[in-house]
Amino acid sequence: MKRQKNKQTLEQLTINETMPHQINAPTFEGTGIKMEAPFVNKQGVTIGDSLYASDNSPLENWSKDTDPAIMAGDEWVHPTNDIGWNTTENRELLESKRKPQAYPFMHPTNDVSKGTD
Repeated sequence: MKRQKNKQTLEQLTINETMPHQINAPTFEGTGIKMEAPFVNKQGVTIGDSLYASDNSPLENWSKDTDPAIMAGDEWVHPTNDIGWNTTENRELLESKRKPQAYPFMHPTNDVSKGTD
């Protein structure tokens, strides 16, 4: 999905590739996944700002005539500031993308443990 550029400047919420304002927030550092800024979807709702309320949100303007499908789709999910990253499965996904912290016990091209046992 292509996101439209918004003319307003949205506040950066990350420090060192993590979200310090969220307890137990994962870190994306060393995963190759780039933290993304909040964006405004086609409904005029800011996604990924961690405020979880917007004057334009269907949730804030709900009525018996509101179709819940209006809030379905990728435009409602922020790729890196989403509560789903706090799940065990997604934390494991991030860990699998990191290079092992093997220094100083590992050489990048030679098996330095060969013949030591």
